[in-house]
Amino acid sequence: MTIGVSERAPEFVLKDETGELTRLYDFKNQPVVLYFYPKDDTPGCTTEACEFRDDFSEYIKAGVVVLGISPDSPNSHLKFKKKYSLPFRLLADEDHSVCEAYGVWGLKKMYGKEYFGVLRTTFLISPDGLIKAVFENVKPKGHSKEILAALK
Repeated sequence: MTIGVSERAPEFVLKDETGELTRLYDFKNQPVVLYFYPKDDTPGCTTEACEFRDDFSEYIKAGVVVLGISPDSPNSHLKFKKKYSLPFRLLADEDHSVCEAYGVWGLKKMYGKEYFGVLRTTFLISPDGLIKAVFENVKPKGHSKEILAALK
């Protein structure tokens, strides 16, 4: 079950693309866009990440931190980040424990096969650490603009 609006965002400690530990608490008193995506360098995930990149100056102006989380390794994140010049941190949830804490690890279907994976979801977290908005079943195209509109 996905974490809901007004609930406290679960704390986490994950490695970023450089291997540095990043905690949600590091961004206390700042709004955070926490977006969960399935896999580095796949078409939908690339579209989503590049739209956040292209709109990044608007997030900076608004004082908002953008963090991407997937089960990929820090090394995979580093390659993805460099390839597309992504200006925000990508966090490695290799055991998908953070995905599970946020309720975004679930059963998916593709080509008639069922498997467990990341349900593309974005959370807006207020400066006081509460969930302000949840975007489920995210469509990558146009998602960053949708988030920017919700921040206003």
